[in-house]
Amino acid sequence: MTEQATDADASSDAAMRVKRRAVLDRTRSIVVKVGTNVLSGSDDRVDEDRIRSLSSDMAAIRHAGRRVVLVSSGAVGIGLGMMGQADRPSELPKLQAAAALGQARLIRSYDDALAPFGLHAAQLLLTGNDFKDRRRYLNTRNTLSALAAVDCVPIVNENDTVSVREIKFGDNDRLAALVTSLMPSPLLVILTTADGLLDGPPNASGSRRIPLVEDWTDELRAVATSDRSRRGTGGMRSKLDAVRMATGVGENVIVADGRQPDTLTAILAGEDRGTLFTADPHSMPAWKRWIAQAVPPAGTLAVNAGAHDAIVNGGRSLLAAGVVGVDGEFGRGDVVAVACDGAVFARGLVTYDRDDAARIAGRKSSEFAEILGDCPYRELVHRDNLVLLEAAKG
Repeated sequence: MTEQATDADASSDAAMRVKRRAVLDRTRSIVVKVGTNVLSGSDDRVDEDRIRSLSSDMAAIRHAGRRVVLVSSGAVGIGLGMMGQADRPSELPKLQAAAALGQARLIRSYDDALAPFGLHAAQLLLTGNDFKDRRRYLNTRNTLSALAAVDCVPIVNENDTVSVREIKFGDNDRLAALVTSLMPSPLLVILTTADGLLDGPPNASGSRRIPLVEDWTDELRAVATSDRSRRGTGGMRSKLDAVRMATGVGENVIVADGRQPDTLTAILAGEDRGTLFTADPHSMPAWKRWIAQAVPPAGTLAVNAGAHDAIVNGGRSLLAAGVVGVDGEFGRGDVVAVACDGAVFARGLVTYDRDDAARIAGRKSSEFAEILGDCPYRELVHRDNLVLLEAAKG
């Protein structure tokens, strides 16, 4: 290696440390997501040493004055091992039984590991409805806030014992992104079995870690694999989906190898571990983060190019005159997606139900009273309740 190359590498390393230090200096809360394969070995038993190491790191974060929340997978995998099940079954009752068995073992392991540091494990089991319903969403946030005043570490998992398809998150990567949106000035750290995002296949000798991602491109997702383990529910692609959710609403994310005992400590010391995904600079308030992340759209409003331009570039509300199609079943106040040429670029709270929206689509607000009998709102989605998605901000 030449002297010039060495100097360039040193300069790059220094710049990376400055970038990471700046992120950490703004961080008041750490949300750690840990996957099944990080927590358990090939025999599906909990790796108690790893849980003790992770608990020690979280205790250090807590004692340093920052909030810390752990989103932990592992209950189903551990439960299946206790049941003697070699592979993940497709039958929902068996998965729910495994979750019930495994969750008790998992939370006990965390509680035992945190006890030497004067902390307890506080269990929160959530379903999708806890985020879809605004009141339950706020109650969850209030609970996490109250736990910050107690000597504990909140341990969050999906309530797999009762979750069905309609209320499932899909995987704990997405759950972690949603939990992160509840926290003040958060950093999401996803601990997995990969050394961050690689520029090639994980097992290829030439694949290199990508240390920093500041701009999202379609090529990033293309290099990620969707492969998952027999115990896991996602791969790197699911993690990138969660990353995009979080960075799109102003949150920073680090994806790193959780099998190394010092990874979390090194990350919080500003060392170059894993891949840092920096937040979109256009942050948004919690109310809009809820619209953007927590609630699946109940329907879609298709708009023409003029409406798209007015919303994206003009900062305008969505008017019925620009709507060319209405799909789905939604009521007044529900979250809907807004799309142009088949591509969703925004979400918002709709002021009319599906039937009325279809009747006034393409019409001017001056015609609403004649069509509907009255005109309570001029806009289909008011700008204050409209959120541009990340892809539309470039």
